Amino acid sequence: MKKLFIFFITLFFVSQHETQAQNNTQIIAKIDSLVPTVMNDWKIPGMAVAILKDNEVVHKKGFGTKSPEEFLPVDENTVFQIGSVSKSFTAALIAMLVDEGKLKWSDKIIDHLPDFQMYDSLAAKSLQVRDIMTHRTGLRSQAGTYLPNLGYDRDDIYKLFAHLKPATELRSTYAYNNITFIVAAKLIEKYTGKSWEENIRERIFNPLGMTSSSVNEDGFLQSENRSMSCEFEYDNGIKNKWLYEDDRALFWLTVVGPAGSINSTATDLIKWSKFHLNKGKVGDKEIISQKNMNYLHTGQIITSMDSARITVYGHCWFIEQTNRYRLYFHTGTTWGFTTLCAFVPEINLGIVLLVNSESPGAPRYAIMRSIIDWFMFGKTNKDYHAEMFEEFINESEKESKKKSEKEKEEFVESWSYDEYAYTYRNEILGDADIKIENEKLFITVGKQGWTSELKHVNGAKFEFRMQGHTFPLTFLFDCDHVSAFEIDFGYDEDFGVWHNEDSHDHFDDMENEFDDTENE
Repeated sequence: MKKLFIFFITLFFVSQHETQAQNNTQIIAKIDSLVPTVMNDWKIPGMAVAILKDNEVVHKKGFGTKSPEEFLPVDENTVFQIGSVSKSFTAALIAMLVDEGKLKWSDKIIDHLPDFQMYDSLAAKSLQVRDIMTHRTGLRSQAGTYLPNLGYDRDDIYKLFAHLKPATELRSTYAYNNITFIVAAKLIEKYTGKSWEENIRERIFNPLGMTSSSVNEDGFLQSENRSMSCEFEYDNGIKNKWLYEDDRALFWLTVVGPAGSINSTATDLIKWSKFHLNKGKVGDKEIISQKNMNYLHTGQIITSMDSARITVYGHCWFIEQTNRYRLYFHTGTTWGFTTLCAFVPEINLGIVLLVNSESPGAPRYAIMRSIIDWFMFGKTNKDYHAEMFEEFINESEKESKKKSEKEKEEFVESWSYDEYAYTYRNEILGDADIKIENEKLFITVGKQGWTSELKHVNGAKFEFRMQGHTFPLTFLFDCDHVSAFEIDFGYDEDFGVWHNEDSHDHFDDMENEFDDTENE
């Protein structure tokens, strides 16, 4: 009887395994059909996909091309920039330091980094380790995001915290940011005696076997099987333009390192999903304690809520709870690359999507939600892709109409370029030189001393492009004299104006003459 029981139990599990394998095969076929459809509609050149189910990688595949010169196919080992998915790696390093007793989540930053300053001194004294990676510091959303595009490095930005005016009180609001992860890197480097980059390689890449992954500009350029990237835009239809040279913003990539500079593959990144599903273990070896893995996966602040779901942010994972399942995910965007890394513990499912276009989140979300439904319910109740694509097209058409109406404003000629050619000074960001060469206007600004052409837009409005970003610039006047200019950094960010040094001298002389006349 006992042998018969064992036989039927074995038969049951074999049958279950075969059924699951058949289901997986059917779902993989659906994925392989959906991905090219999504890519075609969104004009995405290349994508890599990896799926983990029940602790096994059941699918990894490349689609499309990684290069415009000739059809070089994307495969499962093609390197992409993963952007903000990198944040979860930095949070994991901090969790390791907590495990080692070198700091606590509730510790105040200033107790570990006495030189740390914020514009709000009270916030600086109260800011805790658990605040810097959960986007609730009180800073404006995306504060300082484009400073690296002007050549400012991590140390520059660390010092600039003292000049960044808060938008809200500490811990009151979720406002997504990159630069606070530089503070996390400072903590990691202080207590390990090694760079953030070295820690990522030694503490995460090596134990997890992420052999094709790297960090920063150097790591990306040294990867032979790397994809090129595309700028995404909507202009009478979707367009993807391949990026070259400075437009790839690789200096920016390095500066935001702890927040977004990891380069990886579908083969490697799915191991990161597996690591989190296995609660910090690689095989039988514990890399992060289950206690601190649970903390990383615990929501800290609500990001959105509607009748269907509530989403909170943990330590670098969005945690979405519906009445059907709990989803952990994070997206990533750099200049020309987008990523999604996700896992669903209820069905032991991991998903990785790597895209060589700076396309919106919709194509990634549509694929992710379809995959979850297929594995959880065997079918989808709606066409996520068709629904999201239609919504995007409708919204883009509306925005295009608004833009075209705005562009109808009366055109005003520029003053003579001679009027703008001066040295200007900003108290926070330093000097900028504007010069004329071959009847064109050029600006040299930022710590690296990069120079770009300053192109006239309308009246006193100009623009210049550095490291893949276009900066609007407006000249200011005083008594028919160019006295200053201001750069629009976006996100309502204000670093003050650059004053014309010669103009200051000119008006100082005028005031002195006036004073002398009065004294006579």
